[in-house]
Amino acid sequence: MAHALRRDDPARGDVKAAAASPRPSFARGAGPALLLFALTLLLFSRSCGNGFVNYDDPDYVTANPRVQAGLSLDGIRWAFTSGAASNWHPLTWISHQVDVTLFGLNPRGHHATSVFLHALNAALAFLAFRRLTGAAGASLVCAALFAWHPLRVESVSWVAERKDVLSGCLWFLTLWCYAVYAERRRLGGTGAGRWYAATLASFALGLMAKPMLVTLPCVLLLLDGWPLRRAAAVRDWLRLVREKLPFFALVAASAYVTYRVQQAGGSVSAALDLGDRVANALVAVARYLGKVALPVELAVLYPHPGTWPPARVLASSALVAALSAAALWQLRRRPWIAVGWAWFLGALVPVIGLVQVGVQSMADRYTYLTVPGLQLAVLWTLRELLPRRAAAGFAGVMLAAAAVLTWRQQGVWRDSDTLFTHALAVTERNYVAHDNRGLHRHGQGRVDEALADYRASLAISPGYLNAHNNLGHALARLGRPAEALPHYRAALAAQPAHPEVRNNLANALSDLGQLDEAMEHYAFVLARDPDHVNALNGSAVVLALRGQPAAARARLERSLRLDPANAGAHHNLGNVLSMLGDAAGAARHYARARELTPAAGR
Repeated sequence: MAHALRRDDPARGDVKAAAASPRPSFARGAGPALLLFALTLLLFSRSCGNGFVNYDDPDYVTANPRVQAGLSLDGIRWAFTSGAASNWHPLTWISHQVDVTLFGLNPRGHHATSVFLHALNAALAFLAFRRLTGAAGASLVCAALFAWHPLRVESVSWVAERKDVLSGCLWFLTLWCYAVYAERRRLGGTGAGRWYAATLASFALGLMAKPMLVTLPCVLLLLDGWPLRRAAAVRDWLRLVREKLPFFALVAASAYVTYRVQQAGGSVSAALDLGDRVANALVAVARYLGKVALPVELAVLYPHPGTWPPARVLASSALVAALSAAALWQLRRRPWIAVGWAWFLGALVPVIGLVQVGVQSMADRYTYLTVPGLQLAVLWTLRELLPRRAAAGFAGVMLAAAAVLTWRQQGVWRDSDTLFTHALAVTERNYVAHDNRGLHRHGQGRVDEALADYRASLAISPGYLNAHNNLGHALARLGRPAEALPHYRAALAAQPAHPEVRNNLANALSDLGQLDEAMEHYAFVLARDPDHVNALNGSAVVLALRGQPAAARARLERSLRLDPANAGAHHNLGNVLSMLGDAAGAARHYARARELTPAAGR
């Protein structure tokens, strides 16, 4: 039986093949890379027909005035200084600004950009794995499985997850540049410095797209062991660690900024003790392995249960320990197993929940840069154990099944209703899905269904901030601000500095004539965000009611400079101009308000 790799030294042939050609050109393997790019574009084309969803898309695009203004020098400055959405990822913000400049708020264009980047990542993954290992066939299967796996759908079909596909592009480009750098060092060092600089630059840009790349220097060290075989003794490893010190310096800076931004944004949760966080991390690893092997019942959010049953934690711990022991046992004979397993576990560390950010216990999107390592371990083992024809047949069946499930899963992301109805069907006690489906249905005028969803969310999680805030907003819109107040105050108790809750509470207080307290909350919001459009608008109403129309006019004009399509602000400015005796100006703004809300004029 002929095997694709020699059992006595399974990696050496690959390394020689990789080192044989000194030309650092993408031309090698260009044909398969282009084919993979085209097939991935075709597979994910269904996503281009989806709309935006109401989960994070408003923060990133549909309700973000800085992004909706499009690309500009001021927008770029904001991108590099903003901690919006509890993240520092300026390249991601800029990519969204570019999309708005090109496509406006047409979701098809935003989805097309994400699909294009993901298809590019498929090609880059193939080129990187081929350059690292010299194994063209296995690299092509590994890259295709990475690209076509149903777990990728969340990262590609969710506009707010642009950071995944953008950072993935820079992750795989960094791997390719590093492989060329290692070749140049092996061949005498000619041009190695330039490729080292290119590797470092690509990594730095990747951190500016998503800080999850903080684990990449450790992955480079793993690849130094296999397949690059750059270390034969302890002193070699010390040299390789020193070589990575600039990378680790960038990691430290990125980790510090990310933690501070997430903490300031209220995303870091202190509700779970360390034991529960460690337990969830172990269970999550086992659940990720299950989703990789059988990618069904995928959901936009898997709620954190708080505490897992001890038997579940024990079984997950045993699985992780057994697989780790097997990887160590095979370290000398099949080193790629240990490398791939360590890649998978290590890349999960920033998102495994040891520092709990958000309310999820795990997330499909967190597999985008972690699962390629796992695939490396499995596919290279199958490549050694199976005859070539059997391996090709198995790969074909596996890729075809993945493609079918991926095409189907993209339909789940058609809109917020399909997304969260599906999540409720495949998860239990999903209070986030109830809340977001309620928000979508409220926007469609299905008020009774929305109220039922909000109340279902609160029945599961009585202190959930978003459900209290959204239920309060729905009641206020129904003309029941007094009923809304307790929900806003409950939301504020959960997160006292939340700007949207403060603003909504101020609106309700203003409607009830409690102007002094309303103004206190508006002032709180504007002190922290002077460009908060809704707080500018609401506080202007209070100023007008207090007999200060000139001050109100200034705030409304500032609000409209930031968000020219705000119909409510145009209407309010019309009222204020009427108070100031400017009938013509008032008429212009009333007309503009009607244009922006045509249904109101029928």
